[in-house]
Amino acid sequence: MKLKCLFVCASVISCSLLGGVVSFTFKAEPQKPRVCVIGAGIAGLTSAHYLKEEGLNFTVLEATQYVGGTWRYDPRVGTDEFGQPIHTSMYKHLRTNLPKQAMELSGFPIPKEYPSFPSWKLFYEYLKSYAKHFQLEEHIKFSHLVESVKRVENAWKVKHKNVKTGEQFEEVCDFIFVATGHHSKPNMPNIPGEELFKGTIIHSHDFREPDSYKGRRVMIVGSGPSGMDIGLDVADVSKTLFHSTHSKVTFRTPFPDNFIKKPDVKRFTENGAYFSDGSFEELDDVIYCTGFQYSYPFLDESSGLTFAPRYVIPLYHYMVNINQPTMIMMGMVVRACLVAAIDAQARYATALAKGNFSLPSKEKMLAEWQTRADLVKSRGRPMSDIHLLAEREDEYYAAIAKESGTSRVPPVLFKMRTLDTAAKLDNLYTYRNYVYNVIDENTFTRCYQDPRESRSCTP
Repeated sequence: MKLKCLFVCASVISCSLLGGVVSFTFKAEPQKPRVCVIGAGIAGLTSAHYLKEEGLNFTVLEATQYVGGTWRYDPRVGTDEFGQPIHTSMYKHLRTNLPKQAMELSGFPIPKEYPSFPSWKLFYEYLKSYAKHFQLEEHIKFSHLVESVKRVENAWKVKHKNVKTGEQFEEVCDFIFVATGHHSKPNMPNIPGEELFKGTIIHSHDFREPDSYKGRRVMIVGSGPSGMDIGLDVADVSKTLFHSTHSKVTFRTPFPDNFIKKPDVKRFTENGAYFSDGSFEELDDVIYCTGFQYSYPFLDESSGLTFAPRYVIPLYHYMVNINQPTMIMMGMVVRACLVAAIDAQARYATALAKGNFSLPSKEKMLAEWQTRADLVKSRGRPMSDIHLLAEREDEYYAAIAKESGTSRVPPVLFKMRTLDTAAKLDNLYTYRNYVYNVIDENTFTRCYQDPRESRSCTP
């Protein structure tokens, strides 16, 4: 008896028996897509976790020697020992501005003994424990700086180098997860007369501790989370803290006597600044808390994205590159429970790479994006608001979970963030004294813990 076999495309074997046909087919497993993840901060770590869990082929490229991204405190500013920019913006006294439940990564509970609003140090330890628990570091190439990502013949060519040795490498990937964040390139306001001012001017990116401002006249520019947090930190030691802002947000915080509100800066002089109301103040130091720019120098026109200092477009669901949908821009959302949002995006991106669902047509994705863009324009707002979730946060979590078939961020987190925001407006000194406890996916309790008392907190 002779068996004759025909091999077809190395993936199908068809056999026939002389004197009668017996056929059977073996199909090889389809080749798994290769994913390149850029960055080993929260977005990179969560992506690595889910990609590993789903058995996908991936590599994480991290420019530094560490995991954790901006959550790692580094007392240095400027450049590191390899001449690379210090990317972290962490400062010494930072505590989270959201309850710990909103900072928790799926499947890895934050230790119960952590306070409701942990310090950066505790949260960074948590991130390192997450990487160790899921054995993620074996998939990370540390000290590998990505220099170029290009779309070539239906694939992504990623060029990177070892910053220690200078050795060059190239990866070819099917998917790119850009997980570098957008909190490392300072957005500088460029106020007239800066070159005349003889005091110091830094951006919050380079702020580390308040002690150097003891007894000095300091001006904070900007009233975002870092502006308010750093302002109160410096006000504890400075002679005077001038806070320049045009924000219409009303804080009911009982600010100390040395905390003086000022309007926009009009121009600098050698020893101070004039403001838009015509007033003048003598200054020793200035800290710009004016946010960060979106910066992705390794991407070029082949990405299909349009880059501006304060926005990146067009993105479907705030993350999928509509023109090249195998590129995912992680963590681009603003005014949200960012850690939970990134975790959810990592689940969505992994499901997409695995082929668990298909994206809508390009036309439908553009229509979704255009609806958001039109809303921004109709409100007379800058295009940077295209990244804003705000009141649409919970709706967003529901939409991406339904489309991708992944687990949903529970609604309770959005409810907690809403109440936490109100607490910030009431008193920036005391909002972290609240203790939050999650009851279920929709319900939580909150009580106030006076730090001066040892007894349990009260509703």
